Amino acid sequence: MARDPDLNVVGGDLLPCGTDPVTGFFRDGCCATGPEDLGSHTVCAIVTDEFLGFSLRAGNDLSTPRPEWGFPGLVAGDRWCVCAERWLEAHRAGVAPTVVLGATHARALEVVPIELLTAAAAEPPRGVAPPPPP
Repeated sequence: MARDPDLNVVGGDLLPCGTDPVTGFFRDGCCATGPEDLGSHTVCAIVTDEFLGFSLRAGNDLSTPRPEWGFPGLVAGDRWCVCAERWLEAHRAGVAPTVVLGATHARALEVVPIELLTAAAAEPPRGVAPPPPP
């Protein structure tokens, strides 16, 4: 499978998102992407119960273990490479999880504006001031 350059949304090298459970389109722990990744699994999210419920209602059950696929099911606090479009839908519904900017692939910016990702950052990247409180 082809793979796009591993760059993150803040212009650096793509950092790992999660290995317990192992995430990513390529199942290598990173939100790397390529032409075969039609869902653009590029946003490194720290999932919440609210997001998992939203995803279930939208038709993507991320909570139920699927041993036949080597998938243990997610719980709140897990890091997971979510589809950029689903993250944006969750944002619009008020249930978007926080994101790890350094582990979010630059291709996510084709769907999600950097301002939304930065506002939802679990921690600001080095040299970037956190957004002011609402």
